[in-house]
Amino acid sequence: MIDALIPEIDKALRAVFAPAPSRRAMPGADLPEAEMSVAEKRHVAALMRVNHCGEICAQALYQGQALSSRDPLVRRELAQAAWEETEHLNWTERRIAELGGRKSILNPLWYAGSLAIGTVAGKCGDAWSLGFLAETERQVEGHLESHKAILPAQDRKSWEVLEQMKLDEMRHAETANHHGARQLPLPVRLAMKLSSKVMTRLSYYA
Repeated sequence: MIDALIPEIDKALRAVFAPAPSRRAMPGADLPEAEMSVAEKRHVAALMRVNHCGEICAQALYQGQALSSRDPLVRRELAQAAWEETEHLNWTERRIAELGGRKSILNPLWYAGSLAIGTVAGKCGDAWSLGFLAETERQVEGHLESHKAILPAQDRKSWEVLEQMKLDEMRHAETANHHGARQLPLPVRLAMKLSSKVMTRLSYYA
């Protein structure tokens, strides 16, 4: 059991503290940096910090679900989604650095809480676990679209990052539905939205 836990602990430490890898080029990397005021840069960096926190949570959720999933196919899909979320970590982290911002000091807390939630979701059965994944991705898709709308109009670099992230999240939700995701009850969906709002508000400032 200890041998099985060591790689999972390593995943957690890498997600929270180590630079994230990416096979794909960062979207918008070839675009010039837009002229923005200090306030605009601070605002965009805070938005990217929120999105980076979301990707930290996604890593933990997928890890928890994969640990408790019974279906090898579901575990493979979770692993693939987790890899793409790792790329999102890379992109948001780089964009934060380009804007002179910082990552959230609450990332370890977000990771621990999301890992626990993912483990519980996985133990509810693969259909419910996939439903949780699909609902998470749908809510993240809407969240990313709202962030695109409040970016400074000239900041195409950040827009391209958020757009590609949104497309990836949509595909993850579609894949989960394809493999038999069950729709979560309304109270669960509302609770997920509420917790997301709390995380968003705290991460914007911390």
